[in-house]
Amino acid sequence: MELTWHGHSTWYVEVGDTSLLIDPFFDNPHTSMEPTDIETPDYVLLTHAHSDHVAHAGEFTDSTIVAPVEVAAYVESEMGAEDTIGMNIGGTLECDDAYVTMHRADHTSGVDLDYEYELGNPAGFVVSDEQPGPDGTGTAFYHAGDTGLMSEMKDVIAPYLQPDAVALPIGDHYTMGIWQASIAAEWLDADHVFPMHYDTMPPLEADPQEFVDAVDDRGIDGEVHVLDDDGSFEL
Repeated sequence: MELTWHGHSTWYVEVGDTSLLIDPFFDNPHTSMEPTDIETPDYVLLTHAHSDHVAHAGEFTDSTIVAPVEVAAYVESEMGAEDTIGMNIGGTLECDDAYVTMHRADHTSGVDLDYEYELGNPAGFVVSDEQPGPDGTGTAFYHAGDTGLMSEMKDVIAPYLQPDAVALPIGDHYTMGIWQASIAAEWLDADHVFPMHYDTMPPLEADPQEFVDAVDDRGIDGEVHVLDDDGSFEL
């Protein structure tokens, strides 16, 4: 499984011969790429409807869009997506070589169309190369989406979905910040931890080295990787 971070919450994930792009938003300072520079993914996963997560979904209409049911309907009606799959919290979808499990995120999900529309529950995704189950023998990547610290990380995601790598927002203000994200890293007990959703706009200023230090201070085994812009990691 190869993970590539394109800044903010945008990740390109390759599982076998299947490619998945999560939360396409390329108007951020941690990428030099435009949507047209990205090899068309087989699937685009959207965690929620905020503009910094769905901004460029309409650039990938040749991909299958996977999102909470209300967001899937929105990108179909407003962004021209023709192939959409709506799913909901707790569900697992087989996406060719990948399995996508949707989990809740503690956040909001709305879009401004003259007035504010609420578009269902925000989510995170666990992308794995095997169907999640009690054996937990596959490789899995947890994209937490926009979220605060929540006990499901410790009580559900870590013991049952067993991610090997996790991407956590650290920017504060709209999501958890560095301190709470370090607790999330401890609770999730993954081998690899990646900060995301930081330094995109003034309210999200954060030093990822402080996150590295906060995780180290907890004495956990997981290693924090601060990826360079458009940087990749082989899992």
